[in-house]
Amino acid sequence: MPKSYSIRFYLAGATAARAGDEMSGPALLLAGLAVTGSTTDAATLLAGLTVSAAIGGPLLGALLDRAVRPGRLLAGALALYATGLMVILAGLGRLPMACTVPLAVLTGLLGPALSGGWTAQLPRVTTDAGLPRANALDAMTFGVASLAGPALAGGAAELLGASTAVAFSVALITAAVPAAWRLPARTAPGQDTRPARVAGALAAGFRVVLRRPLLARATVTSVVSCVAQGMLAACVPLLGAQLLGAAGRGVLLFSCAAVSGLAANAALARHPRAVAPDTLVRAGALIQAAALTLAATGRPVALVVAVLVLGVGEGPQLTALFAVRHREAPEHLRGQVFTLGASLKITAFALGVAVAGPLATWSLPGTLTVAAGTAAGGALVGAPIGRVFRR
Repeated sequence: MPKSYSIRFYLAGATAARAGDEMSGPALLLAGLAVTGSTTDAATLLAGLTVSAAIGGPLLGALLDRAVRPGRLLAGALALYATGLMVILAGLGRLPMACTVPLAVLTGLLGPALSGGWTAQLPRVTTDAGLPRANALDAMTFGVASLAGPALAGGAAELLGASTAVAFSVALITAAVPAAWRLPARTAPGQDTRPARVAGALAAGFRVVLRRPLLARATVTSVVSCVAQGMLAACVPLLGAQLLGAAGRGVLLFSCAAVSGLAANAALARHPRAVAPDTLVRAGALIQAAALTLAATGRPVALVVAVLVLGVGEGPQLTALFAVRHREAPEHLRGQVFTLGASLKITAFALGVAVAGPLATWSLPGTLTVAAGTAAGGALVGAPIGRVFRR
């Protein structure tokens, strides 16, 4: 690890990028709703930004694993993602949605750079002995970003307008570019980047996830949980407007979930071996299902309690998922496993948003009830999925 690059610099960049990412989704959702006045159009825009991650993430992971200077590639991805968000914002209200949504889809190809792309670089900025602590700190940046991003989006939208909130998210992502650019180079020569070689590496990453039952089980459960989370996200502006007095206040609910998630992880860190990570992944899905059921009651106090309970399920589930990935993934494919997992989760979130957008205009309680059933289904389907993939 070069002396000029510290773990603090890495964490600062990762936190800024992830906070900007967490801010961009709610901000774009509010901006779409403000400009179009349609929950369906706003949800479609957010779904477009996230749905293409399933394609972009694995490819980005393979290229990062094979680049001599992966930091330069990561910095370029961050800059292009920020540029794409500004282009989308400029097109809202000026271009038809038929043009704006494809722009969101193209931008979303680079979304995994803000999550899994950073984590894949962590071993090059710390020593082997310091890697466990660095992993824990890296996981905490997700919690901090989940807390700060929605709070900033909601606050900026309330005070300055939803378009300004999108611009602030772009500024945060752009601020992370220097930290990415200066990431250490590989000590070994870069691998072959010819299309055939990259395609082979992609196939190897998918095979690892499919053929390791515990990894497959945790992946499926977390992905289905993200569908439910996406359904809730599509409901948040309407929940804010109907129960809390303003659509922007609904976005602040994400920060409430982040607070309880961080608290749950802090408690879990005191007894890290108390519960197996595989069990925590499934338990997290069930807790989220219970929280969404409570949110469907349609009472303001119950809604706030529900999102706090939701965070108790989400936070430890993410930490446990990272533990399973580190345990199950081979060293030379770890970056691809992380970016592939991030891509699947982002795309699942997009699917939830897309499905819930039209449903939410019909019935908010009905949509939240469907989301609760989806989360519970993720916990139940995980166990047999692992056995099927092994065969």
